[in-house]
Amino acid sequence: MKFYYSPGTVSVAAAYLLEETGLSYDPQLVDFKASAQTSPDYLAINPKARVPALVTDAGILTETGAILEYVASRVPDRALVPADAWQAAQMRSAMYYLASTVHVNHAHKHRGHRWATQQSSFDDMTAKVPETMAAACRFMEDNWPLSPFVLGEEMSVADPYLFSICTWLAPDGVTIDDYPKLAAHFAMMSARPAAAALRDKGITRN
Repeated sequence: MKFYYSPGTVSVAAAYLLEETGLSYDPQLVDFKASAQTSPDYLAINPKARVPALVTDAGILTETGAILEYVASRVPDRALVPADAWQAAQMRSAMYYLASTVHVNHAHKHRGHRWATQQSSFDDMTAKVPETMAAACRFMEDNWPLSPFVLGEEMSVADPYLFSICTWLAPDGVTIDDYPKLAAHFAMMSARPAAAALRDKGITRN
């Protein structure tokens, strides 16, 4: 499988799970600084001009949640998607929150052009990011088990997703230590061999 990523983006989540599961993959850097995401070659892989993208024998997958669940399906013995329907729904609830709320909060800092055209709007959105990201952290701290994983005792695909989001907190002006359960989760995930492998490959610094 070829895996297209850019350091510091949400593609870290899927890269983490690929390392965690031990599946063989070929990492392909998409250099955002060189606008490689808008090159014709990459647009042929992902017309959304975003990462991640996973090229499989069956076709190309995009969207973090879909890639995470596909990778999990390749290693069913790890039970990274709970067999229990309620727990699986809770896992997806967490991932959808990360995708539709927390990621969007973060994107307002550098991607204001998706929603507005005026510099004053960009400045206002950027200024709001520490507040909205802190509010999301408070919600997760108060409402998710995080003991020690997102769902409780067992790791799921929601955990690499949360790890990748937490790498943004300090640059977004949020002090993770203000949220003890989140901080403990991030420290735990950062200490796993998968995170070390990502650091060695330059996919993340955390």
